[in-house]
Amino acid sequence: METLLVPIEEAARAIGGSRSTVYRLIESGDLERVKIGRRALVTTESVRAYVDGLVSSDR
Repeated sequence: METLLVPIEEAARAIGGSRSTVYRLIESGDLERVKIGRRALVTTESVRAYVDGLVSSDR
């Protein structure tokens, strides 16, 4: 089964940024956050979409 949600720290590593960057991207709507209990997780789909957007805007 593929991973659908990742912790903030893992999302930060995936985009080469910091936790603060991930929280800013969540606030701006660029990344989608899901809360399960007290844990904040980011959807891998939103991380991929964000990176794809960066790549396509760079062309």
